[in-house]
Amino acid sequence: MDTVDVDDLEIVVDDEVDSDAGVRPQVEDRELVVDDGLNETQRQMLAFERQWWKHAGSKEQGIRDLFGVSSTRYYQMLNTLLDDPAALEYDPVLVKRLRRLRATRQRARGR
Repeated sequence: MDTVDVDDLEIVVDDEVDSDAGVRPQVEDRELVVDDGLNETQRQMLAFERQWWKHAGSKEQGIRDLFGVSSTRYYQMLNTLLDDPAALEYDPVLVKRLRRLRATRQRARGR
């Protein structure tokens, strides 16, 4: 399971005094566990794909630096991720765009 920082969430706290304890409730500094069906690497891959690359080769270098795999292996992992319903739920706009690009490339290769 992965975590999300509490600061990223909107928290509503009832401001009434607890009559038994005589104190106001407080939100502790902690992390919440979020199960969105994706692991941290998969979320990082989607975040990586949201970026725009200005120079040839910079994306490939980023793949090696961030994920420690070859470009070929990265794209194999990405294609598997794009077919995962959890990825579509996590970032539908990005996943649909990447699926369209993949389909266009496959048609261009005559697959």
